[in-house]
Amino acid sequence: MQNRITKILKRNGRVVNFDRQRITNAIFQAARQLEGEDLNRAEFLSDKVVERLNQLYSEVFPPSVEEIQDIVIAILREEGHSSTAEIYEHYREEQARKREKKAVRVITDDNIPYKILWEEYVWNVEHSCDTVEKINQLIRGNRFCWLVEEVEKLYSKRVAEAVNRILADPGKIRIIIVAGPSSSGKTTTTLRISKKLLEKGIRFKKIELDNYYKDLSDQPRDEFGDYDFETPEALDLELVNRHFDELLNGKTVQVPIFDFQKGVRKKQTVPFTLNPNEMLLLDSLHGLYDQLTANIDKGLKFKLYIETLNQIKDVNNNFIRWSDLRMLRRSIRDSWSRNYNPFETVGHWHYVRHSEMRHIVPFIGTVDYIFNGSLQYELPVLKKYLWKYYGDIAEHYKKTPRRFDAFIRAQRVHDLLDSIEAIEDDGCIPSDSLMREYIGGSSLEY
Repeated sequence: MQNRITKILKRNGRVVNFDRQRITNAIFQAARQLEGEDLNRAEFLSDKVVERLNQLYSEVFPPSVEEIQDIVIAILREEGHSSTAEIYEHYREEQARKREKKAVRVITDDNIPYKILWEEYVWNVEHSCDTVEKINQLIRGNRFCWLVEEVEKLYSKRVAEAVNRILADPGKIRIIIVAGPSSSGKTTTTLRISKKLLEKGIRFKKIELDNYYKDLSDQPRDEFGDYDFETPEALDLELVNRHFDELLNGKTVQVPIFDFQKGVRKKQTVPFTLNPNEMLLLDSLHGLYDQLTANIDKGLKFKLYIETLNQIKDVNNNFIRWSDLRMLRRSIRDSWSRNYNPFETVGHWHYVRHSEMRHIVPFIGTVDYIFNGSLQYELPVLKKYLWKYYGDIAEHYKKTPRRFDAFIRAQRVHDLLDSIEAIEDDGCIPSDSLMREYIGGSSLEY
């Protein structure tokens, strides 16, 4: 069959050539464990996978390895090969566990900070929150608020460590960049770091790059009529660089104000000046993207990367996907801050993930510090706010073949939320918590 998928995104963010034969081989090897010897059937099934990939992706938005594997499992089950699907999924999990065993390595390998993952997992085990069932037990034992308190202490410790790293070599640093994927906690972490720096006598100013979005009318729509404003090119990069250059040279710039409800910049602007003894604090989804700060000397920048490096296992003994947690966080925040309902957030998520894999993940190895933005208590909180939506979201996208990727995500998240105990009262979550960035009630000024 004709295939227009020529590239795929690997886990480390690299774009490589698509090889259909690898899908056929994987299916055939899984079938052989059940004494299946029909190579023609494996080829037929891989054709089905490629057909589904052609419906969902393109050369502009190629599928990731994880997305291809999701579709292989779905096709196997649809075609009546549930046992083969289980074998394939088991192999996938084994490979994931092998990657986890690299945890003793320092910094990153394939752009994954295994050492931090290991430290996170050990902390979770010590605090009886390394699995969904253990978290359920804490809730049933009225220990949810205890877990919140312990996690918030851990988060505060991480903030302090980040500040110490910044101050360890202040030199000529003028810009602190806090970068990371969508809903990883950049904004709250930036504010908390800012507060600590101020306590240390470091003057700073924060600039919101979200205000530099181009008007939606200036951005192309895809075949679904949706905007890809997750790409760094959705920002007015020319204006961003000009403003940074002028700020570092002591000039005053007029920062735009973006109206997310209407999708346009307002006519008003805000004057902004950076004095010689001040640092510029930058919170951006695309802080690691070279063209964002192309005109600034590397020695002037300190790069901090934040991700939800969650190490909690679900009821099937699989580690919960970081991107699923972030999608849930964003589902809540989008509903009240950007006039997006959770259905739209799930449908739009493929843009988010592809942008992350292309413009964020490949550059993790270039950062000065990696910050873990996971909150071990957040699943019960997320269920409180989102459980009523995700069953309907899964059903909605199940009936939309060209959005089958959204169905897979929605169904996986629905099953995850179904397995966790909900909470009624989240009042013990501190007002300056990262969680408040998403559920509201924060004492921080965003």
